[in-house]
Amino acid sequence: MKNFALIGAGGYIAPRHMKAIKDTGNNLIAALDKHDSVGILDSYFPNTDFFTEFERFDRHLEKQKRNGIKIDYVSVCSPNYLHDAHIRFGLRIGADVICEKPIVLNPWNIDALEEIEKETGRNVYTILQLRLHPSIIALKKQIDEAPAGTKHEVDLKYITSRGHWYHTSWKGDLQKSGGIATNIGVHFFDMLIWIFGNVKENKVFEHTKVTASGKLELEKATVNWMLSIDAETLPADIKAAGKRTYRTLTINNRSIEFSDGFTELHTQSYQDIINGKGFRLSDTKKAIETVHNIRNYLK
Repeated sequence: MKNFALIGAGGYIAPRHMKAIKDTGNNLIAALDKHDSVGILDSYFPNTDFFTEFERFDRHLEKQKRNGIKIDYVSVCSPNYLHDAHIRFGLRIGADVICEKPIVLNPWNIDALEEIEKETGRNVYTILQLRLHPSIIALKKQIDEAPAGTKHEVDLKYITSRGHWYHTSWKGDLQKSGGIATNIGVHFFDMLIWIFGNVKENKVFEHTKVTASGKLELEKATVNWMLSIDAETLPADIKAAGKRTYRTLTINNRSIEFSDGFTELHTQSYQDIINGKGFRLSDTKKAIETVHNIRNYLK
């Protein structure tokens, strides 16, 4: 049984990490969040020690270590702009780190973290669950087996409506979240680069607080993409049906369906990491470079 500590227990994605820790047969020793609405812990680890102050959380983990209880992994589910600092904390207390995407906001942060990995002898892993999705794995195999030189036409559109709260939260702050393309798009860009190869050209047509769009020239594909949190951009039939999310990926005018099957992918990610696999800093660097360039393209 491995011992975990979790940073960002009150966030949207934290329950998936709690479930993954439990489903892989491990234990959550301590959790941290500045907000105390974390009753979800009762569903997974009711005996977990919880803290709202980082200093007390840090001291508690030191006390656990003195008592012979080692923290094997620190799971980072905090706001994007805090990932770098919280990863560094995990490495320096002697733990491996599992961090949500985007792992950091800037590509040079990855270089610095790789140096700390070497200094500490610990590893940083990230969650790239689309790479584990059966439909995406099948698609990559199909693209890999296509004749050399084949260029594909790809269209990606993802609209996930958000209310006024979004712009008041850290997610609506470009400096804290990285903006639309980084916060909700990074895993799509990682998926596309993983399947279709390196970025040759990166054009951005729009990048506002609510919508971003552009074109990527990859080794094996031309990708037109659009991301939005604005409900007004939903197709009329989707709005008429009362839905607030729309996702479509077409390749050479053929629709690729990958809406289902997400619920267990965090657990699979954790199992792979615990088994000595998992996605490392180098795996995510190209996507971080891409969203960083998108964020700064129109400046």
